[in-house]
Amino acid sequence: MLAVHFGAGNIGRGFIGQLLHQAGYEVCFIDVNKDLVDEINRQKAYVIRLAEEGEKTITVTGIGAIHGQDEEEVAKAIARADLVTTAVGPHILRHIAPVIAKGIARRAQENQQPLNVIACENMIGGSTQLKSHVFALLSDREQEWAERLVGFPDAAVDRIVPLQKHEDPLMVTVEPYHEWVVNRAQIKGDVPAIDGVTFVDDLTPYIERKLFTVNTGHAMIAYLGYVRGYETIAQAIRDESVYWAARGALEESGAMLVAKHGFDHTEHEHYIQKILSRFENPYISDEVTRVGRSPLRKLSPDDRLVGPARQALAYHIQPTHLAMGIAAALQFDYPEDQEARELAASIRDQGIEHTITTYMGIPQDSPLFGLIMNQWKDLQSNKG
Repeated sequence: MLAVHFGAGNIGRGFIGQLLHQAGYEVCFIDVNKDLVDEINRQKAYVIRLAEEGEKTITVTGIGAIHGQDEEEVAKAIARADLVTTAVGPHILRHIAPVIAKGIARRAQENQQPLNVIACENMIGGSTQLKSHVFALLSDREQEWAERLVGFPDAAVDRIVPLQKHEDPLMVTVEPYHEWVVNRAQIKGDVPAIDGVTFVDDLTPYIERKLFTVNTGHAMIAYLGYVRGYETIAQAIRDESVYWAARGALEESGAMLVAKHGFDHTEHEHYIQKILSRFENPYISDEVTRVGRSPLRKLSPDDRLVGPARQALAYHIQPTHLAMGIAAALQFDYPEDQEARELAASIRDQGIEHTITTYMGIPQDSPLFGLIMNQWKDLQSNKG
């Protein structure tokens, strides 16, 4: 079996590549980093180290790679693949769509077996978005064929892969925990047999549970840690004020998730505790600036901070701690991050009120606007 995977970075190798290999797939990585592609083709294997006591290792073999700009070879691989996956980042999906479309068009001529394309990205509806980009590049006849035989099942993925550097450029360190949930209803043909993947009929509750717990908690710690001058997540979460603010935010988002999706309250409390314990893992050192990067995307109306805060209000839950995280994110002025610079410039030139309304879509008469402004003033006064 052949799996074509876009993105040979740490998540691609340390998470998706591992599970595909263990399921018996030959994995062909697609990446635009020539050095990385060459190294994969030279070694034909890599080592995954688990960030835990004893540092257990897993060796992934039977791999190869193609440079992303070699579109003809990538299209050939897609034409004969049994599965296509991605871990490239939400903004890159539209850039890989043309070569996926080329591969599907070629497949329509050469291979009548069903194919599933799964975007394993930190976003809601990643595969659906990728499908829209791909279908826009197919002819009407190719679209009709692909609608019958090519599935784009949405997925929710969760594994912490910290910033790292090793002497071996292919080695990757990951946390032991992982979760990969896929929408069974969107699959074409047989459901892939991949141990470690959970197939469900309704993905939305799982996506929101992950996004509004894992991503929300991580963002809370990163932004509050940045404001308080910490360099790493591990340092920040040891600050009791940061820990309890993050926990408070997860209890707010959790109350919303329980009300909206019917999760068991006790089970969700255990899930929150498990997530916080993952952030406390002493074998993972992640920088707050890496976790907090791209603040404009993370402050968008439906993302990890504003999204659960808005929904909490709809369920009559007061998102006080979530508002604190939003206010902290507004102070993420890390000079090496382009979005952080844009955010800081907007606050400086247009004012905080305009920035909140413009980037988060929160009107000034919203209760959430008032909560954010109160937290902003508190953080500013403490900062001063």
